[in-house]
Amino acid sequence: MTARLLVCSLTACLFAIALALLLPGAGCSPTEPAVEVVNTQPNESSAPLVEPDDNEPVIAPNTVKPKLWPEIPEANVAESNQPQQPEPNRPEPNETAPAPRVTFNDKCRGILTDFVNDQGMVEYRRLKIKRADLNALLDQFAKLDHDEYARWPEEDKIALWINAYNIQMLNVIIQNYPIKSSAFLRFLWPPTSIRHIDPADAIGVEKWDRYKFMVKGEVFTLSEIEGRFFRKEFGEPRVFLALTQACLSGPPLRNEPYTGHKLYEQLDNQVRKFLSSPRALRIDRENQKVFLSSLFDPTWYGKDFIKKYDTDKKFKAQKPAIRAALNFVAGYLSPEDREFLETGYYTVGYIPFDWRLNDSSEDD
Repeated sequence: MTARLLVCSLTACLFAIALALLLPGAGCSPTEPAVEVVNTQPNESSAPLVEPDDNEPVIAPNTVKPKLWPEIPEANVAESNQPQQPEPNRPEPNETAPAPRVTFNDKCRGILTDFVNDQGMVEYRRLKIKRADLNALLDQFAKLDHDEYARWPEEDKIALWINAYNIQMLNVIIQNYPIKSSAFLRFLWPPTSIRHIDPADAIGVEKWDRYKFMVKGEVFTLSEIEGRFFRKEFGEPRVFLALTQACLSGPPLRNEPYTGHKLYEQLDNQVRKFLSSPRALRIDRENQKVFLSSLFDPTWYGKDFIKKYDTDKKFKAQKPAIRAALNFVAGYLSPEDREFLETGYYTVGYIPFDWRLNDSSEDD
């Protein structure tokens, strides 16, 4: 009996020793307590254990630490030491790529350069011989795509309508060249006056309403272009001094097309050139009189300058249209002439219009 108890005790001890060897986690380290790591995020690797700082509060597992202020991500030290440069071939965030230059208006260059001189005189006789070239250019205006035009900057649109107006005016004169006049009307006007062209009793842009042409597939008259675009849509009165009247008192026709990228420079240059003519402006200090082109008359284009150039600080004795015209003109004069217009005492009159054709063919 005693031997049996001894064998059982010995067997139990051997079993306990074997169990201890097979289960290493069952033992305890003498210097470091055992910590069981629980992965709370499935399919993600556990973060490495970090010994807590004695000064930091102990946070229980699976407890979210309260946020006292928004977390700010740490900067990458390696990247912060490198100078920041924009990516190559890419504009800055606020930089906009320039719009592509419109080249349609350059199509008018051939006609204007070949048949118009520096003084705005036209070789109508030779242009009539080359009428096929003029018709081909007008056909380009007719076929201009409306969607393409809609994408243009405003300056290019203004330039287009100035060019279309001037080219059509050349076409109107060519259709009536040489000008035919009756013996009776020659007592009233010189034989080369465009007033002889039917209807002889009409003057101004309405005279040409029977001469229609197409732009972007739509039919226009010159008066429709003035009213719809130059007055209602664009509101740029300098345009009216860029339109040819096909006569000596009208603004000189430029021998280059108007283009969007230098439109305002061209318009300013055009105004200065026009006002330098005695048919456009005369200042008579001795007799205290100022004479303006009839184009500034309120019944013509004078009212178109009111919105942009009228002022209540100068020219107070004048009516709005004259006040606006004087204010506009003064900006293009010498300091002496400007001072006289702004502070002098004078009356304002209009220069009679010379309707003789701006034809240089007789000089050939």
